[in-house]
Amino acid sequence: MIKISAGEFAKVVSGTLHDIDSKMLITQAPVINSKKAGQDKFFVAFVGSVVDGHEYVKEAIELGAKFALVTRTVSFPHVLVSDVGQALTDLATYLRNQLPDLKIVGITGSQGKTTTKEFLNSILTLDGQTIATDGNFNTDIGVPLTLLRCNESTKHCILEMGARHVGDIARLTKVAKPNVGVVLVVGTAHLGEFGSVEAIAKTKSELITNLPEKSTAILGTYDSYTPKMADSLKLNKILFGQNQMVRAADIEIHGGFAHFDLVMPSGRSAVSLQILGEHQIPNALAAAAAAYALGVPIEVIAEGLTTAVLDSKWRMQIENVNGVQIIHDYYNANPESMKAALKTLKLLTQESGGSSWAILGKMHELGDLEPEGHQSVTAYSQEIGVDHLV
Repeated sequence: MIKISAGEFAKVVSGTLHDIDSKMLITQAPVINSKKAGQDKFFVAFVGSVVDGHEYVKEAIELGAKFALVTRTVSFPHVLVSDVGQALTDLATYLRNQLPDLKIVGITGSQGKTTTKEFLNSILTLDGQTIATDGNFNTDIGVPLTLLRCNESTKHCILEMGARHVGDIARLTKVAKPNVGVVLVVGTAHLGEFGSVEAIAKTKSELITNLPEKSTAILGTYDSYTPKMADSLKLNKILFGQNQMVRAADIEIHGGFAHFDLVMPSGRSAVSLQILGEHQIPNALAAAAAAYALGVPIEVIAEGLTTAVLDSKWRMQIENVNGVQIIHDYYNANPESMKAALKTLKLLTQESGGSSWAILGKMHELGDLEPEGHQSVTAYSQEIGVDHLV
């Protein structure tokens, strides 16, 4: 969080101070989980369908939070507002305007957002102080919370952007004003919510159509919609994928991990990914393209990709139990990502011997295509030779 007086803070969020000196200097970042409160945090009391954050203000203050942002009066130092969500958005907008030199990358797509963020974070951290979305905190709450962790020393900020409704990404983009916008792929994730792949494509394109002029659009070439999203817009455009400006050459897969030469206008450099699956290559290329757009040298990009590991647990992680190799992958899936995971399972089985077992949960949010989606995954399992499917 940048330095701001309590009086100015209250003005920005359209709130009133209670038991707080208007001259007090605020540098703390917000948290919405009271257990994560501390000297360097202030607590935001959201009222949910099950939990009321106001009941946890006391705990947050006891753990060191200086004050709370609330919608009703409490017996501790607080800033009273009518809507804490809007207050966070207003505060994030203010911060962005106060840090014009901060380089922001927004990332969206039907799959691969979190892994791409992890790749890019690994790269940009080598180039300067970098803030990135925690986990998949990519909503209208998560994006402002991430932005508000930035301060005057932050060089880069990486924002993962998700959407449940039309307009969600547009609003987030207008707040963050990214220098670089990345769209990975348009697929069937959340098809039940949006109704069609075309509607999903339009929603993902909100990141690109709302970028400030002369920003850079990083676009994947793995579907028919994404490569065209910057057409007719006053943006720089970089495509990644097979035979594109940013691409992977001489690909080899060993132990389920991809090794390739990263090729881009600034040169060619070897990369060995530490994140499981051939399907991680497009995510790595997207991160490389974003870093290239920010002027990061290819040697640094290659090093960042090679040393990147996932902070998010249970995403394509391997565990060996009594001679059985288990791939843990427990996040929301769609037919495309499920097939990618199955391909990795089969490759590992071919290398190590033995039988392959795919134990799969239901894919949600596919709408009317749910039966077809599950049938296609079953058919693909048979096609590539998975031995057992549950």
